[in-house]
Amino acid sequence: MKARDLFFFAAPQAVGGQAVIEGVMMRAKNMLAIAVRKPDGEIKVELRPWFSLTSHPLLKKPFLRGFPVLLETLVNGIKALNFSATESVPEEEQEEGGGLTAWHLALTMVVALSFALGLFVVLPHFFSVGMEYLGLAGDVDTISFHIWDGVFKLSLFIGYILAISLIPDIRRVFQYHGAEHKTIWAYETGVPLTPANASLHSRLHPRCGTAFLLFVLAISIVLFTVLVPLMLIPWTPENFIVKHMYIVGVKFALMVPVSSLAYELIKFAGKFHKNILCRMMCWPGLAMQALTTKEPDDAQLEVAIAALKCALGEEGC
Repeated sequence: MKARDLFFFAAPQAVGGQAVIEGVMMRAKNMLAIAVRKPDGEIKVELRPWFSLTSHPLLKKPFLRGFPVLLETLVNGIKALNFSATESVPEEEQEEGGGLTAWHLALTMVVALSFALGLFVVLPHFFSVGMEYLGLAGDVDTISFHIWDGVFKLSLFIGYILAISLIPDIRRVFQYHGAEHKTIWAYETGVPLTPANASLHSRLHPRCGTAFLLFVLAISIVLFTVLVPLMLIPWTPENFIVKHMYIVGVKFALMVPVSSLAYELIKFAGKFHKNILCRMMCWPGLAMQALTTKEPDDAQLEVAIAALKCALGEEGC
């Protein structure tokens, strides 16, 4: 799902990023830059406006902005991945007119969201139903049901990351993920943006998208445990299948406030990452980044730096 590694910083200028195929996408203000290492060794950089769903003042408010930001991040991320997939192959293999149309983009987003919800909402729920059938958990309104749901959800997430990390191409993306973090750390500390300076910094960052996903999983476990039993008070379907489909539907609806709350928590934890409480909140996400980031080489750092400089307007692109 990887979706998904966009984060923001309270540095001289707020920036964020995402690893793509053989490259990095960086955002600064209302612009994004995608830098990709082409097969001939050249770095191709493209500057684009950031597609936004939060232009209305109301959608910029805390606890309302989280879900729209998640959607716009997916849109911009998928577009960046499409560009990198095209530019990272030899020119003779590039298809004419191979860019994503609006329909392709919409379909890709629907498929990606459906896959994520199916994998991390539907599958864990029915795993817990299986535990109930075996007598190892109570009904859906008990804490034990949601404990199993949470255990399976976290196990599935970690297993998924471990499995895809074995794919050589994904390992390359994880190296660019590390290059992205190191470059932004160098920018935040105010040192000149060079591969040598960036290499001295950590490949882990408290506001990485991996941490965001962990916040989403953790918050969903807590909220589902509390709110699902409450939703059964006004109406509890007698039919077993209808009852559980109703609960799954409730969980889908709750993902909007869950993602919004996770967004606010990760912004808070990142802003005050030196505070002991925030460091404790960030620790699980940093530990997970040991899996989703790898040490980059200087050539990969050079690509990340090119993207950031372009996004900041420091170099023509």
